[in-house]
Amino acid sequence: MRRLVARLLLLPALVLGLIAPAHAGPAASAAVRAPAFEVIAFYNGTWDAAHIDFVKEANAWFPRAAAENGFAYTATTDWNLLANGGVNDYQVVLFLDDAPQTAAQRAGFERYVRAGGGWMGFHVSAFTTEAGSWPWFYDSFLGSGDFRSNTWGPTTAVLRTEDRTHPATAALPATFTSSVSEWYSWSNDLRANPDIEVLASVDPSSFPLGTDPDQSWYSGYYPILWTNTRYRMLYANFGHNAMDYDTNTRLSSTFASATQNRFLIDGLKWLGGAGNGPAPGDPISGTAWYSLADSAHGTCVDARAAATADGTAVQQYTCNGTAAQQWQFRATDGGYGRFAARGNPQQVVDVTEVSTADDAPLQLWSYGGGGNQQWRPVREADGGYRFVARHSGKCLSTTGTAAAGTQLVQRPCDGSAGQRFRLTAHS
Repeated sequence: MRRLVARLLLLPALVLGLIAPAHAGPAASAAVRAPAFEVIAFYNGTWDAAHIDFVKEANAWFPRAAAENGFAYTATTDWNLLANGGVNDYQVVLFLDDAPQTAAQRAGFERYVRAGGGWMGFHVSAFTTEAGSWPWFYDSFLGSGDFRSNTWGPTTAVLRTEDRTHPATAALPATFTSSVSEWYSWSNDLRANPDIEVLASVDPSSFPLGTDPDQSWYSGYYPILWTNTRYRMLYANFGHNAMDYDTNTRLSSTFASATQNRFLIDGLKWLGGAGNGPAPGDPISGTAWYSLADSAHGTCVDARAAATADGTAVQQYTCNGTAAQQWQFRATDGGYGRFAARGNPQQVVDVTEVSTADDAPLQLWSYGGGGNQQWRPVREADGGYRFVARHSGKCLSTTGTAAAGTQLVQRPCDGSAGQRFRLTAHS
């Protein structure tokens, strides 16, 4: 009864690649450019006119944004796609106005994000008064717990950007004015959670926040945008348009703030990789063997002592062209692949203990399909690549020393030369 007919809003993003540059010849105009990444948005669109209106607006705005920024956008009410693997080919999942309700949907979503899939949620997608019904999502993943209070009526807020180094907020000013929304507060103090990084919160200049004296905030700390550093995720507290409920007429737009929209676009690009997988014509082949030399010191990715046993350290070593330094990129799905060792292709580059920690060491391990054994190649401007771990969103990295025999690690992607590798094919 709460489900509407699915809306599949694909056309603007799908035709993006068909637009040829000025003066392009016939061959160029016929070429199709694959989207940089693909987004699937889940919604119900059945409860509260303001939330329904936000969904309608989002499903018009996001396809336009996709066409302008080179990604693809699909919207659906079929939440069972989370349960049956239907999201596996998408790099980013959005929850516009709800969260998974069945055990199978919830388990499928958890598998997806634990494997490195990106997620962005809005406003009511985090609403609950029964966090214990799904503690992993509400207490661990979101960190927010139960709904505690809300402002009324919907208003703009001055937001303070707390982290201007995160890719989603790096382009934001120190403070900015949001679009109109109702605002939620939570039972858990997000600042006390070591996994949660608050990206923006209500600036004190906003108080009092709300138009109803009995439902306004007069002081306090209220997170609005945040991420859980253990996952590739973003949550945005906004997503509730002001409405004339008598006439069901929209009185505000969630997408009226250009600065807030910048967060959405930059956040999606971070979640999706913004260059997901090798582009057509790139030199990475699924059948060739490559050595990988880091741009910082010119040392090669190497299996220590040419061993192929589980637990063999993956290290940097003087490039020598041996089989211990040759790797084959074998695609899995979603732009990811595994690095198979030439000495034993069943052995792959693996993040030890499925760790998501900075400086977790790399080793060889028999391939079992884990997210810690899959890497997404991202092409750099100089023709090199960085490689992003599926389970952690962190990059294959040297440690800053040129010493041969130093074990390689995963670290937050920072664009440094120690995370950029030049590929050389071998016969």
